[in-house]
Amino acid sequence: MSSPLASTVIDSVLFRDSFGTQAMRELFSDRALVQRYINAEIALARAEARVGVIPDDAADTIACESRIERIDFDHMRRETEIVGYPILPLVHQLVAMCGDAGRYVHWGATTQDIMDTAVALQVRDALDLIDGDIRELRSILADLAVKHRDTAMAGRTHLQQALPITFGYKAAIWLAMFDRHQQRLAELRPRIALVEFAGAAGTLASLGDRGFDVQRAMAEELKLGVPATTWHVARDGFAEAVNFLALVTGTLGKIALDIMIMASTEFAEVYEPFVKGRGASSTMPQKRNPISSELMLAAAKAVRQHAGLMVDAMIHDFERATGPWHAEWIAIPESFILTAGALNQAKFALGGLTVDAKRMTQNLGISKGLIVAEAVMMGMAPFVGRQQAHDIVYEACRKVNEHGGTLAEALAAIPVVMQHFDRAAIDRLTDPANYLGLAPQMVDRAVELSRGIA
Repeated sequence: MSSPLASTVIDSVLFRDSFGTQAMRELFSDRALVQRYINAEIALARAEARVGVIPDDAADTIACESRIERIDFDHMRRETEIVGYPILPLVHQLVAMCGDAGRYVHWGATTQDIMDTAVALQVRDALDLIDGDIRELRSILADLAVKHRDTAMAGRTHLQQALPITFGYKAAIWLAMFDRHQQRLAELRPRIALVEFAGAAGTLASLGDRGFDVQRAMAEELKLGVPATTWHVARDGFAEAVNFLALVTGTLGKIALDIMIMASTEFAEVYEPFVKGRGASSTMPQKRNPISSELMLAAAKAVRQHAGLMVDAMIHDFERATGPWHAEWIAIPESFILTAGALNQAKFALGGLTVDAKRMTQNLGISKGLIVAEAVMMGMAPFVGRQQAHDIVYEACRKVNEHGGTLAEALAAIPVVMQHFDRAAIDRLTDPANYLGLAPQMVDRAVELSRGIA
């Protein structure tokens, strides 16, 4: 068990699995990061050997002897605190491991080359995890949309009942957002998964005319792309990645807010899956709090802050920054871990969501038919004209608000209405389930389009 001395929710024994996932935490752990530093150094050595910059046997030795099991992390930490960066401390240990071949470790590279390449590898792998989570969530949302294609409920604008919709329509809107996120992820990958190898000021001067060859070979070793130019101070790629995560968690926050309001006692339309004790109160035994939604919303707010930090951190001075780069070290790992945690909570909450269709029907009826006043007006308009229909329905709605009863009853008491409609027709016009517009068909279209997204 981890030490109970962790001070953030990311590593906390108590909170880490509420705000993150083990897989994403492991990917951004110190061990995983240092392993990617080593991978970058090995790839550099192999690339330089391939193009004749260093001896083949030196590259073989570096690849064989540079093992993370041999790293003294305490010594590396102490030296990092002095140097300010972890690469020189790492290189010192790798050189010692590799004997005579150690002279070729880090040949022609600069600290940021190795660190940026390692983070590019982390982000590439982290996006794979996010990709998988989004695919699972899209499947869950598609199932919800299809299952509740025709489950009528009140649509709400400005927190007031507006017009009838279906719960499947609501789920289809959520699905379409994640379909777009899936597309965004695919589009941003090649802009982010790039090798960084350019030397001290980014000009590859230390390798003469072999620089591009080494850079290309190193990219091939690591299965990364080759950038058009050095990106030491061009941070739009990583900023885009974190802002993408802000979009994902923003969508999760919107879903969470809908669920939390719909799960309130007065609405009582949906509930997160029941797990004994989950969402319980220490003083109120009746409580069933929407815990997953609360965590999703919190993550959305935190990642949004990091998205802004990453945009601010794009402002670097000249060819090597004096500070903004360090902000990325905070924002990138936390954003990915929080996003993974929020997606995990969403899969749980939506995968087992309890939908109370009966309560949705009851809530549709609390306006006593007023929610479909537009439907009645449009139904009457061909017979009496649009404006007269509006005035008739307006008066009927006023009577319901002032004197009670239903819209159907108020309409049945108006002679001009009864000239054109019998009571059965009025009942049909004032039934919310008969005024869903194209909501069910939008579900069909959204699900079909989603199936076509790779």
